Amino acid sequence: MAVAMGAVGAMLALTDIASPLRGPLTLFFLLAAPGAAIGAALRGLDPWGRIVTSVSGAVAVNLLVAQALLALHMWSVRGGVVAITVIGSLIYLLVLVRRLHGRTPTRRTS
Repeated sequence: MAVAMGAVGAMLALTDIASPLRGPLTLFFLLAAPGAAIGAALRGLDPWGRIVTSVSGAVAVNLLVAQALLALHMWSVRGGVVAITVIGSLIYLLVLVRRLHGRTPTRRTS
């Protein structure tokens, strides 16, 4: 359900469809995408620490993207959504690569 809400929010923002749900669903996507990726990277923490850290990280990522877009005079809603999507995807892909790399057997040479 959360993935569907986030996907709908991203699509509403990217296609510029006028809807009363555009704002809340886009905000949900902007917080959930990097937050879920950061939460996946912190699986060793207890649940409350993981939630607090992932929400804080998501807010920090959003603020950094907004600041970078404003500083470069490239501000747009679509650009922000695309940047957050790319950053969240990269974080999650790094987590997957790290997990897959950890599962491969290591060779010991004597």
